Amino acid sequence: MFGVSEGPWPWYVAGPLIGLMVPLMILLKRRFGISTSLQRVCAAAVPKSASLFDYDWRSIGGWNVTFALGVALGGTLAALALPAGDVVAIAAATREALTGLGLSDMRGLAPAQIFSWQALGTWPGFMSMVVGGFLVGFGARVAGGCTSGHAISGIAELRAASVVTVVGFFIGGLTITYLALPALLAGLQ
Repeated sequence: MFGVSEGPWPWYVAGPLIGLMVPLMILLKRRFGISTSLQRVCAAAVPKSASLFDYDWRSIGGWNVTFALGVALGGTLAALALPAGDVVAIAAATREALTGLGLSDMRGLAPAQIFSWQALGTWPGFMSMVVGGFLVGFGARVAGGCTSGHAISGIAELRAASVVTVVGFFIGGLTITYLALPALLAGLQ
């Protein structure tokens, strides 16, 4: 029906499968998200002198680290098994807007003009990959979880903090899209 070699699964299959994770996580008394997995890996590897990682990571269990490794493995297998070509569908209006900002290569998951080893030495590449990566990690830590954890589990559990956090994520995303990105890419035009 939906084989690995056919490309990405349609939203009406993938969406409900993600949605079914919510009741499963609630029944198992677990929270869904990736950022805690990174914290647990760091707690296992970093000396206890760092207060952020000073807790017994073994007592909590390794299910979410296993989940994060499965996500990485699944992404790798999908990249290797899916047919080559443009599997990411970008709307024509989005392509036009990005072209207007100076981006010309729309192949792959992210524009190589910003997200590549060559782009790392440029101002847009450095700001996007290094500064943006730090801000995403810092924001997930300050917010007490990542977008997937708050948006999927937190809102489903009717947590007010998750609703506020997801609204903040959206405001941040819109601000970056409409204000910061055009300023950052002004040199590419």
